[in-house]
Order: sequence, then structure tokens, then C-alpha cells
Amino acid sequence: MPGHSKTLAVLGLVGGAALVKQSAFVPASSRPAAAAAATVAAAGISTPAFADEIGDAAKALGDASYAFAREVDWNNGIYLQAPGAFKPLEALKAIDAMIVMGAQADPALLKAAVDAHHVAIGKISGPNGMTSKQSWDAVNAAIGRIVASVPESTVMDVYNKVSSITDAGVPAYMKSLVNGNDAEKAYAGFLEFKDVVRKNQVSSEGPAATVPSGDSIGEAAKKLSEASYPFLKEVDWLSDIYIKPIPGAKTKDILQALDKTFVMGSAMDGNALKAAAEAHHKAIGSIDSKGVTSAGDYEAVNAAIGRMVASVPTSKVMDVYNAWAKVVPGEVPNKMISMVNPLDANAAAKAFYEFK
Repeated sequence: MPGHSKTLAVLGLVGGAALVKQSAFVPASSRPAAAAAATVAAAGISTPAFADEIGDAAKALGDASYAFAREVDWNNGIYLQAPGAFKPLEALKAIDAMIVMGAQADPALLKAAVDAHHVAIGKISGPNGMTSKQSWDAVNAAIGRIVASVPESTVMDVYNKVSSITDAGVPAYMKSLVNGNDAEKAYAGFLEFKDVVRKNQVSSEGPAATVPSGDSIGEAAKKLSEASYPFLKEVDWLSDIYIKPIPGAKTKDILQALDKTFVMGSAMDGNALKAAAEAHHKAIGSIDSKGVTSAGDYEAVNAAIGRMVASVPTSKVMDVYNAWAKVVPGEVPNKMISMVNPLDANAAAKAFYEFK
């Protein structure tokens, strides 16, 4: 499921980018093969009622695509795999474009999108892990509204970056796993949906987030960063270990942990989330060939995360902690510590406990 979530995000943004293209964007010969990826996009992200027109179009898309969606095995481990050759620094460019798009999206729409996912998770049933038709429609509408809340250029940057790391054979292979006719019908519905979204799309991004200065969390983040930066530099950020399945993890438990994470995200302050996304974008811009960001940007990211966590009740934070503690076995942190200097790891942990 973690890989499931990541892949849905990628496919969702690819599909979102396609929303703002003309119908001729995908060559006729590729459209059937791309049908699976494009409509799976509809499950990747979500949003609230941006306009009735988008909501109505989402229902029509749902009518055309739900048969296809029920055929997708959402529990398949294939979503843990890279969509092409494993190139972490290239993948990071795609992730960065997604972060920028998220930072520009309307915070209220993002919150409603997370809420839609929370409801959809509660409606999951059957061996393939599919949600209800009503939730499918709500999530599709959410995607459209998020995409409509950012400029076309931002969406297309995501599309292009993701396309550059995706093997050309992926859409056809994904289509081969479902009924081809249902996939084509879903894609036809998607093309109509994207026209409605494009019609409602904004032409410029909103203002940047406001970032506090001299606050207690910022000061604490400075101390944490100074104590943990040596550890950070020892981490192999280019390893493929981060896309490996969690040993012994059960899909049901992972889904529950993701749901708790969504609920926490929905409760967060919109400005704090936006500021954190912007801090991550800046940090990605300063990484070196080993994937390590600058000390200053690392500090800014720590401060941003701290402010996000501080904006939600402790009970929601602990729900996330406890849910993931149930999923992640003790061997995982032991393995990660074995890959760095344990003294530096312990120093970082000590500083983290003081920061939290």
C-alpha cells in the first residue's frame, strides 16, 4: 500500500496534467494503451466542490470508468516498483514538480481531497481493495478541482517530469491487466472530464505562504538540525531500499496507517502545509550529487514540519505514530541504523526527542 499510494500520486498527477491538454494530446494509437494509466489517475488525488460543473463531469466520468476501476488490483505489489529505470535523482525532479503543484493548489481543496480519501478508504471492500461508486465519483471530482486550482503550466510540468521517468511500455502493460474495452471506455470519459476541468482552470498561482521567524519551533529546529546534520549526510538517499516492501506488513494495517495520516493532514493548518511544501521545494534545489540538501534548507524543512505537527491535536499525531508502529517491525529501524554511524544516529535521535 505505501507503494500503491505513491504510484497513485504519480498516476494522478500524470492524469491531472492530461486534463489541461487538448484531446489530441495523446496520439490515437496510444490512447487505448494509456486508458488504464489515465483513469487510474482519478484515484490518485482528491478535492471538494470547486464548481458544480466539475462535480457533474466527475459523475459522468465515474459512470464511464467504475467498471474499469473495479478490475484494477489495488493491492498489487507492482505499485511499489519504479515506473521505469531506477534513477532517484531524476525521480526527485518529478517529485519536486508535484510538490510545487501541491503548494500552489487551493488549501481548502486539498483538505477536502484528503477528507474524500478518508471516506473512500472507509468504503473499501472486495478482494481488489476498491471503494464505492459514490466515493469514486467524489475522489474524481476532487482531482479535477485540485487541478483546476493551479495554472496549466504547473500541471504540465508535472506531466512532463513524470513522463520522463516512466517507461513507454507501462500504459500498455497496465491495460493488459484489465478488460481492454472497459479501459478504453474509461479513457474516453476521462477526455471529456479534462475538458471541463480545463474550462474552470485558474490562470495564475496564489500568494506564497507566510513563514514565522524567531519562534520557539524555529529555534528548536536549529538545534535539531545542527545535531543531526552529520547523520543526514551519512544516509544513502539514492538507495532503492525506500521502495522495498515493509517486512511482514499487512495491506489492511498499512491502509489504516495511511488513513490516520490523511486525517492528520486534513486537520493541519493550510498555510503551514503550504510553507512546508515550499521549504521542501527549496531544499530539493540545493541537494548535491548524493541527494543531501544544504544545512540551511535542512533546518528550514525541520522547522516547517514542526509547525505542521504543532497545528494539529496531539491525539491525531499519536494516532499516526501508533498506526505506523504497528506496521513497521523493529528490524527496520535497526537496519537503517546499521547503514550509518550509530553514534551520529543516536545523537540525531536525542536531538529529535528534545525537538518534539
